[in-house]
Amino acid sequence: MTTHTLPDLDLVRAVPTSVRADGADAAGMPTMVVRFSAFDRWYEIDSYWEGRFLERTVRGAFKKTIRENGANLKILYDHGFDFQIGNKVLGSVASLREDPDSPVAEVQLFDTSYNRDLLPGIEAGAYGSSFRFRVVKEEWNDDPGRSEYNPDGLPERTIKEVRLFEAGPVTFPANPDSTVGVRCMTDDYYQRLRARDPERVDELRSRLHAHRTPDADPAAPPGTGRPGAAPVTDEPAPRHSGGLTHAQRRAALYPYLEGASS
Repeated sequence: MTTHTLPDLDLVRAVPTSVRADGADAAGMPTMVVRFSAFDRWYEIDSYWEGRFLERTVRGAFKKTIRENGANLKILYDHGFDFQIGNKVLGSVASLREDPDSPVAEVQLFDTSYNRDLLPGIEAGAYGSSFRFRVVKEEWNDDPGRSEYNPDGLPERTIKEVRLFEAGPVTFPANPDSTVGVRCMTDDYYQRLRARDPERVDELRSRLHAHRTPDADPAAPPGTGRPGAAPVTDEPAPRHSGGLTHAQRRAALYPYLEGASS
């Protein structure tokens, strides 16, 4: 087992100006082209749910999930949280592939009122893209030293395989603190998801506190009120600037990893 994040923690990334329209069908609806993860570009993650480190995806990380689950990929606007569109699917995936620089989804948009509302922005290139996934295979360098792209010497994660669930356009994808423009939206995703499924989010948060709390029992079952765990509230999650080493992540999550692999 090579996954060292919480096995059932969905992660979300977004990039700016990576959605465009291409051609049109008989109803006048174009194909939406979504590019959602530039390969071999380092970007910083500073997240309550994930920690602080540098990350990159590499070519090949999406090949298996495209082959095995590409037909089930959902194309949503703003991860289904928009108060008008909600979880309505935007279109059918005509093509899902890896180009040399990024995974690409070509989506034939449905002829619906909500897509026609989005269409001017899509045609103008006003939206960015975002995708939701889980890490399957990764490599960590916990002590990379300082470099031009990593001046703080943060741990570095290379994502080598993902399980892809959902992708689509988003309105606010850019991270103003990043020259690469990649934004970690995991914290925002779980903050909004809690309004729909508070029990699931609170259980994940409890487990997260457990492996960050030195006196917590990592073998205790999830959601049992471990010592030192912060109370669950509706407040936005604080930014987390600390980090665990590769070995600490593995040790803290060992019971859950074993359960997930059985």
